[in-house]
Amino acid sequence: MHTVVERELELNLVVSPEHSIPVPARLTYRSDDPYAVQITFHIGSDHPVSWTFARELLVEGVFRPCGHGDVRVWPTKVAGRSVVLMALSSPDGDALLEAPTAQVSAWLEHTLRAVPPGFEAQQLGLDEGLAELLAPTPGCHDELWLRDPWPSDESADGE
Repeated sequence: MHTVVERELELNLVVSPEHSIPVPARLTYRSDDPYAVQITFHIGSDHPVSWTFARELLVEGVFRPCGHGDVRVWPTKVAGRSVVLMALSSPDGDALLEAPTAQVSAWLEHTLRAVPPGFEAQQLGLDEGLAELLAPTPGCHDELWLRDPWPSDESADGE
């Protein structure tokens, strides 16, 4: 059985240093995809916009600047409030989003309780899958593995 940790919150899309637009969003964490978090933005269209990136990136970004490329996260203060800034870049454009640190941190804490750091691989069942893949197959004879798979250069009829 998999766990889903969700949180609805309002982010601010930073348009300029003086102006931002509120954007309803949902943070989602699924234990069947334990390394990732997803942020879905409900921007008034028929198709919400979703971004998926490493949970570790968001956890670290609450405390210090991190990330490069498409997703960068860092903590700061805006008008005396602690916020987490997320810079998202894609071929379609760039966005700078501001999220309340307390709400993001509380949600992250729930995800870390659901799947503690270092236990993500166990959620994927990789060990069980590898054990099944590497298990001997009943009826398989070792001599098949020992036989030379390549024919000899010498012809059997002396040609």
